[in-house]
Amino acid sequence: MSPELLVVGLGNPGEEYRHTPHNLGFLVVDRLAESHAIRVSRKENTSLVGLGSIKGKHVALAQPQTFMNVNGPAVKGLLERYELQPSQLVVVYDELALPWGQLRIRKNGSSAGHNGIKSLLSSLGTDTFLRLRIGINPGHPIEGVKFVLGQFRRAQMQEVADTVARSAEAVETIIAEGAEKAMATYNRRAQGSKEEEE
Repeated sequence: MSPELLVVGLGNPGEEYRHTPHNLGFLVVDRLAESHAIRVSRKENTSLVGLGSIKGKHVALAQPQTFMNVNGPAVKGLLERYELQPSQLVVVYDELALPWGQLRIRKNGSSAGHNGIKSLLSSLGTDTFLRLRIGINPGHPIEGVKFVLGQFRRAQMQEVADTVARSAEAVETIIAEGAEKAMATYNRRAQGSKEEEE
């Protein structure tokens, strides 16, 4: 049975990047895989992929094994392999433009400076795909690249686990009840945000 939806978590391959803000997309896919007994181990289109059922729908979970900034061709290849449209894609990734732990689901839009999304937009030729953006901005001045690739502190790990769990629940809501319901539930914290809607 072909998947009805492709859920892609963005990140960088390699153990040294596993527990970094830039790999929250991978961590959310890991959580979904664990919760729904899906093994994300098949090597397809320079990605690790797992097929299974979530909330009664057949889905593919994927973690591109190219580096973050060049993931577009891998994701495009997976869509083609499973004969899916970009509208059947959900991309999960970290977002420095959002406060730490805040979730924002969007149906389209620009990259807002995120290089992984720039690569996707370039490869897919459309901005019409669903995104779950996970806020990582700590609220104090940082050096962007150093921060997103820096290891989480031990004291942060429970907070990270909680954010990953809530993000996985948001993806489950998208799958089970659709984007509008998920947006109404998980975007509420964003009300009043001064974030630029690019």
